[in-house]
Amino acid sequence: MSEKIVKKPEILSPAGNFEKMRSAILYGADAVYLAGEIFGMRAAADNFSIEELAQAVEYAHARGVRVYLTLNTMPREYEYPLLRKYLSDLSHINIDAMIIADVGVLALVKELLPNMEIHISTQANATSAAACLAWRALGAKRVVLARELTLEEIKAIRANIPDDLELECFIHGSMCISYSGRCLLSGHMVDRDANRGMCAQPCRWNYTIRGFEIEEEKRPECKMPIEEINGETFIMASRDTCTIEHIPELIEAGINSFKIEGRMKSAYYTAVSTNAYRMAVDAYFSGNYEYNPAWREELESVSHRAYNSGYYFSDSRTDANVVENNGYMKDKAFLAVAVSYDEESGIAEFTQRNKMTLGDDIVLLTPGQTAKAITPLALYDENMSPIESTPHPYMTFFMKTDTKIRPGDIIRAK
Repeated sequence: MSEKIVKKPEILSPAGNFEKMRSAILYGADAVYLAGEIFGMRAAADNFSIEELAQAVEYAHARGVRVYLTLNTMPREYEYPLLRKYLSDLSHINIDAMIIADVGVLALVKELLPNMEIHISTQANATSAAACLAWRALGAKRVVLARELTLEEIKAIRANIPDDLELECFIHGSMCISYSGRCLLSGHMVDRDANRGMCAQPCRWNYTIRGFEIEEEKRPECKMPIEEINGETFIMASRDTCTIEHIPELIEAGINSFKIEGRMKSAYYTAVSTNAYRMAVDAYFSGNYEYNPAWREELESVSHRAYNSGYYFSDSRTDANVVENNGYMKDKAFLAVAVSYDEESGIAEFTQRNKMTLGDDIVLLTPGQTAKAITPLALYDENMSPIESTPHPYMTFFMKTDTKIRPGDIIRAK
């Protein structure tokens, strides 16, 4: 019997706006997922107008990157005329696939855009080969599995579906304690329906126990009965997923697409997370894989809650994956993005993102590499007058350094 060929998985990165998409592509994404201004599950992200979608697809395709449009809300009856018009407006844009959760939406897409590739959203809660095969029968090319599955369950699904049915799994980013994101809490507390793209993330608010009730710090009138167990009160805030140490196991499980969560997070987050997983996947297929702890250090530099490996190695039915404290680990300060570099003078042009001062300890992040310390020898304003700091938002400044800089490189605090 011939040895089964292990396929290289796609790195699929979030693109909440055009800047984030550029970061994802520069730092190694094979594909990006984004949303239009309606019918996507992240209504609070910047998202893309019809014209911007066309520009985004053209930009990505010119660089060999695929674009997937999220169309994964569950529309009500009165919304279908608008959805029909929206799909008609999209018909001239060469989107590579649509991510869909609702069977009615799928049917309408097949009617109006019969050649569109269909991916089934994690919102559809596919947890078995039977569910995956049912979606395939309806025209799906890929299924984004429920995030609550263990790695062994994913392997079993892969073994019981055809090779041409792709599997996509979240490998990094925020999680929900609700089942694959289908939560009513936001709607109950602030009338913002999480299943229609408007989640207020009440699972991440700050709650205090008063007697046998909890109250949220900004909504003391909204009291809920609760019991404290072993002194822990963080009953809803989940840990963030980070699987960078487990890339070989995930690849060998037959997952076709590694999805990074975070369309509402920063361009810096997108760059760092894409870069880390790109390096890890490429290392595996180099034939000389060795885990690099610096990949994890990179992922620790972005804003996140306490990490663990999601549910790949634990049972979601008995382990809620909640945090032990309610705080975020904050980003390392994202200082600037390189625009150009002159090798003869050793001077690079940057766009400022946060203030830096000559003499600060800084590091450089370049696609395909982990961060390395660099020394700014001098700073100049846009008129090439010497300056000691870069205090103005989005100002253009120049930095002299003995390190080669490439457009799109990022400098951050050490």
